[in-house]
Amino acid sequence: MQSGLRENLLNVLAGKKEGQIPVLSVTQTATNGLMETTGAFWPQAHSSAFQMAELSMAAHTIGGLEAIRYPFCLTVLAEAAGCEVDLGTINKPPEVLSHPFAEKMETPDIPADLYDRARVTVVLETTRRLKNLAPDVPLIAGMEGPATLVYHLIGGQNYLKWALFKPDIFRMYIRKATCICEGYAELLFEAGADVICLDDTVAGPETLECLLFETLIKPSYQHLTHSIEGPVVMHMCGNTTSILSSLANCGFEGISIEESVSVAEAKSQIGSRTILIGNISTTNTLLYSTPEEVEEEAFKCLEEGVDILAPGCGLAPETPVVNIRAMEQARDKYLNNFE
Repeated sequence: MQSGLRENLLNVLAGKKEGQIPVLSVTQTATNGLMETTGAFWPQAHSSAFQMAELSMAAHTIGGLEAIRYPFCLTVLAEAAGCEVDLGTINKPPEVLSHPFAEKMETPDIPADLYDRARVTVVLETTRRLKNLAPDVPLIAGMEGPATLVYHLIGGQNYLKWALFKPDIFRMYIRKATCICEGYAELLFEAGADVICLDDTVAGPETLECLLFETLIKPSYQHLTHSIEGPVVMHMCGNTTSILSSLANCGFEGISIEESVSVAEAKSQIGSRTILIGNISTTNTLLYSTPEEVEEEAFKCLEEGVDILAPGCGLAPETPVVNIRAMEQARDKYLNNFE
């Protein structure tokens, strides 16, 4: 199966049923164990193409995941657009510290050379490096979605206030952020990425009311998926049950859910309109439980109908590698039970 991992994932995302259920992560995969094995550590691996490639590839070669997902944060575009970013520590991911457009309600002055700034070039170089190192393994490039980018640019308080009371200004920012995401996705695909994963939790119902999602966010998603030539999946943390049916109409090839969402309910909501990805608990199970408990939860996810078996969110740095490997082993054992 090793040589067919890329083809298998692309077939699954295209809705073809003859392939094997992939085991991978569409969210961040770096752990302390993988850092120690590769010698590529946070925070340096956030800004070095060599270290980013080595560390992200280790989740495949050592952790057994059937795709390579990179980078390890959701601040790359924000930093390029002018936000100050703290790159964190070995156990803490990068964090946005400043919001350069918090006081600006006019069209944001985004740098013309945005894609040549900060760590954008690092991620693009990582993509090219990984394509050469592992041409048969699917590359999943993660990035902040348009709502998250707006949240970083204007700050959380303005994000909520403008969505409620200044929707025209909010839409202007969302449109601008959507264009930025589309341009970045195009460059990632040109560099060799196979799948784009947008992470846009702040667009979900735990931050925005469902009606605001429908009127302010959904049109940007539909524009984005129509504009981007290549598979795009969406990940949202939190309980997204109330908008899953709507998300399934946005054109994403897959939707990634966390453990607070019932797989069975999610399947009933989205039907065959898109692929369901998830949703082994990253904290209760992958971080703190045993491989046997990982297997038990993986079996439940598979029985309820996930199309791709994956963690429900980004891996905590302290996650044991043995628990990551247990996901692939559980999938194999589950499928063997039916042979």
